[in-house]
Amino acid sequence: MQHFRALALAATALAFSIAPALAFEPDSPECIAPAKPGGGFDLTCRIAAEGLKASGQLDQPMRVTFMPGGIGAVAYNHMNTTRNDDGNAIVAFSGGSLLNLAQGKFGQFGVDDARWLASAGTDYGAIVVKADAPWKDLKELLDAMKSDLTSIVVGAGGTIGSQDWMKAALLAQAAGADPKQMRYVAFEGGGESITNLLGGHIQVYTGDISEQGPHIEAGEVRVLAVLAPERLPAPYDQIPTAVEQGADVTWEIIRGYYMGPKVSDEAYDWWVDHFEAMYGTPEYAKVREDKGLFELNMAGDELTKYVKERVAFYKDLAQKAGLTQ
Repeated sequence: MQHFRALALAATALAFSIAPALAFEPDSPECIAPAKPGGGFDLTCRIAAEGLKASGQLDQPMRVTFMPGGIGAVAYNHMNTTRNDDGNAIVAFSGGSLLNLAQGKFGQFGVDDARWLASAGTDYGAIVVKADAPWKDLKELLDAMKSDLTSIVVGAGGTIGSQDWMKAALLAQAAGADPKQMRYVAFEGGGESITNLLGGHIQVYTGDISEQGPHIEAGEVRVLAVLAPERLPAPYDQIPTAVEQGADVTWEIIRGYYMGPKVSDEAYDWWVDHFEAMYGTPEYAKVREDKGLFELNMAGDELTKYVKERVAFYKDLAQKAGLTQ
């Protein structure tokens, strides 16, 4: 009996000694930014690398690599072919990525061809005019757009079908006008858009609120509305939302991460657990705030549900705007 008891204890001890070795832990963590260095995808990867490290969720450095092309299309295809089961790699995505997915711009792959992992935070759209513009609030601008949409020149970063164009289209719809009749000027990004707004070449800029701080402080612009579901914290708490001004227009610009579609449950769950643990730390909050994003903490099933709902919303929006069939 003692012999069998000793064998049982030895087997139990062996099982416990092996179990931790079998549990997943990334041995070469990597965040892929689907663009060149310096942009929003780079920023998203830096949040993961710095936030996970600072909050004690990742012991080793996370490598950031770059894979530009198609606002995420090249990376999405890569993760569905070459590295579809790589448990070390997470990939940055944005609301623009989801908008492209909704419009079929990622080729044969759709929203189900990824394991949606975690969010990094969010930004929100903003309706911006010069400080001396004739419109004092959003209602006045919407009335002017309803009266004669073609009399107002709207500009932003991105061509027809982009996020910034979509914000302008929603604004036109809220005014009861046809978005296809908009006078829209496309620029390379927010910096060029603001320059042209201040120079009087466009009258309305549908940008992002996080970019506006210095221009508000300098008294150069007036933000007529923020496209958030409710008012944002200081220093933007005095800016009314579009919703509270009678226009049901919101635009969240989520930033987050996904993994390849065949990544194991053990690897996926490890990352989900560690992102969720990171969210509750002051170290992560500081990293996110320093990068200019607002709090939006979702991981695992919650994020997957959000992403699928958002892609469906964008698909419907694109169809109504005449961008897809």
